[in-house]
Amino acid sequence: MPKGKPIDPQLKTEIVSKIRNDGMSVSAASAQYGVNAKSIYYWLRDGVVDGNRNLILENNKLKKELEIAYRIIGRFTAESQRPKG
Repeated sequence: MPKGKPIDPQLKTEIVSKIRNDGMSVSAASAQYGVNAKSIYYWLRDGVVDGNRNLILENNKLKKELEIAYRIIGRFTAESQRPKG
């Protein structure tokens, strides 16, 4: 028997999309939407072959690393163009 309240399928799709496509973390999605993280992990796993799931998680990790790299490059560029004196 299911526990908790039913989740609107559109909201479920939105949450999964933000995690898979936008790199949002499960914990951030859980806090923002008020949904249990275990439920979100289940949705992410549902209908995905194990190999693809690992690729999705790796893709999200790489997106976050790329964002960090862009921030570092931007900071370095700004500092290198600052007049010395």
